[in-house]
Amino acid sequence: IGGSADLAGSTGVALKQGGRVTATENGRSIAWGIREHAMGAVMNGMAAHGGIRPYGSTFLVFADYMKPSIRLAALMGLPVTYIFTHDSIGVGEDGPTHQPIEHLAMLRGIPGLVTLRPADAHETREAWKAAIQRTDGPTALILTRQKLPMITAATAGGTARGGYVLYDPPEGPEAILIATGSEVNVALDAAKALLADGIRCRVVSLPSWELFTAQPAEYRESVLPAAIRARVSMEAASSFGWARWLGDTGEAIALDHFGASAPGERLFEEFGFTSANAADTVRRMLGRQS
Repeated sequence: IGGSADLAGSTGVALKQGGRVTATENGRSIAWGIREHAMGAVMNGMAAHGGIRPYGSTFLVFADYMKPSIRLAALMGLPVTYIFTHDSIGVGEDGPTHQPIEHLAMLRGIPGLVTLRPADAHETREAWKAAIQRTDGPTALILTRQKLPMITAATAGGTARGGYVLYDPPEGPEAILIATGSEVNVALDAAKALLADGIRCRVVSLPSWELFTAQPAEYRESVLPAAIRARVSMEAASSFGWARWLGDTGEAIALDHFGASAPGERLFEEFGFTSANAADTVRRMLGRQS
């Protein structure tokens, strides 16, 4: 049972069946109104009562208004699901006020909260499964505004492990591109361009740092081998925390400043979230610029 903070049409949570919760109707959809903190607080009460799996939805940038409720859900171990959409500068013309930059880092910093930023519809399905199967704490799904290509059907099951090898070049990798969400397909295009130049680059989709951290060391090593130090991450958000996966020789393609008001496609181009920039960064790290 759930709904959105007056954004159901934009966040995609308007259920077509089940009716609404009103003063006289017992349905499945709740019109929370523009009150994110109250939405989070009520969901906590519903989850604490039991018998209900509540969800609430809004734009990622408005997670700021929900922070106390999210923190309490994590502190209390409540299985609440948050659906945060419009997750990057891809929001475009709405401008910097609506473009989340530091919010992923904020959510990842809350103990007990699992965040998942899936790369396409297949990973989103698996992220939903992970959220529903989790009963000891809250889960946040971080979703894009823009349309994305379908890229991960064969391997999307790795989403439940937090990270997995999406693409490996023939004869094994000499560098690794790590990405989340809408940047995964960009990293995949970069790896294919590098292979054409004889550079072998693995692509790792890392939708959930928390779930990946919980995996056995052997699995994490199989995905991110310590011996491969040429690593580049791509995420249209703050670089804060990425050093954990990049080591002291890696490089983050990230956004450590506020966005701008322009079409999302132009902002990705202007700020370097392109396959060409990712490929050039890998070439530079390996000393093999074209």
